[in-house]
Parts: sequence; C-alpha cells; structure tokens
Amino acid sequence: MSLVTLLPFIVLIGAMFLMTRSAKKKQQQAANMRNEMQPGTGVRTIGGMYATVKEVNDDTVLLDAGPGVELLFAKNAIGAVLSDDEYNRIVHGIEHDLKSDADIVPDDASSLTETDAPADDASDDKSVDLGKKAAEPADEKADEPTADAAPAEAKTDEQAKKSDGGSEAK
Repeated sequence: MSLVTLLPFIVLIGAMFLMTRSAKKKQQQAANMRNEMQPGTGVRTIGGMYATVKEVNDDTVLLDAGPGVELLFAKNAIGAVLSDDEYNRIVHGIEHDLKSDADIVPDDASSLTETDAPADDASDDKSVDLGKKAAEPADEKADEPTADAAPAEAKTDEQAKKSDGGSEAK
C-alpha cells in the first residue's frame, strides 16, 4: 500500500483521537464540578431547574427548590454549579454591582420631579408661567400692516424662489 491510500485513514484516526480526548476532558471537568458542590451552593439541573444544594451524598444531591420543596437528584443531573452572584441574579433578580457607590438611574421620570425638600420650602420659590401671553399693542398703528411692508415681503419671496434652484433658475 502506498502512503497516499493510508493518509485518509491516518487523518480519520487522528481526528477521532482528538475528539475523544476533548470529550474526556469535558467529562472530567463536569465530574470535578459536581464533586466540589457544597450545601448552600446554587445549581442548575440539566432540565433547567434552579435550586440550592441542601445535602450532597455519593451519587445523589438533595436540592431545596423553594419553601418546603426538597428534591432528590442524581449528581449527573446537575448541569452547572453557579456562583452566588449569578444564582442571585437569575433566581432572585438581585444585581450585584461593583459600583455600588455610583448614582442609580431610575427607570421612570417620576423621581426626577420629586424633591427631598418639604412642601413649605417649595412655596417660597416663584412659579414660572410658561404660557403664551397676548401682546398688548402700544398703539393701533402697530397692528395694521403698512404699505411698505408688502413689497418687502414680495422681494424676499422672489429671491428665495431664484435661489432654491427651481425651474426659473434654468
């Protein structure tokens, strides 16, 4: 047999060796993770249930899934052992932020209008009226358009038509 005919078999055997090696490595990591479980640790089962480890035996784990709910699982049924922060974030919705001293931005705008000062202090401030007030004319001639104003408006309209590239510009 020549080397060319043996080459595909050698490559196939090498690929199988690498795949089984990585699978064994993952199995060992999973076994180590399951062996390191301790009571009080948050876990996720392979079925997707989140619970807290109550008791660890040789082949089984007793999980506390809620008040008065204890479940017995095989150790192989534990999909992941979660850190305390991750477990609290997923199960209880508690976000552990390293920047606890930073300002917290509210989800709604109601807290932006509230003040910490008592209501008596707010009455001392002058209120601002943002409503539109009708202007009182100084004299009646200001209300009437003058004859000179109309031709000035017409001139500005003609200049705008010429400059905006309409058909007259061609």
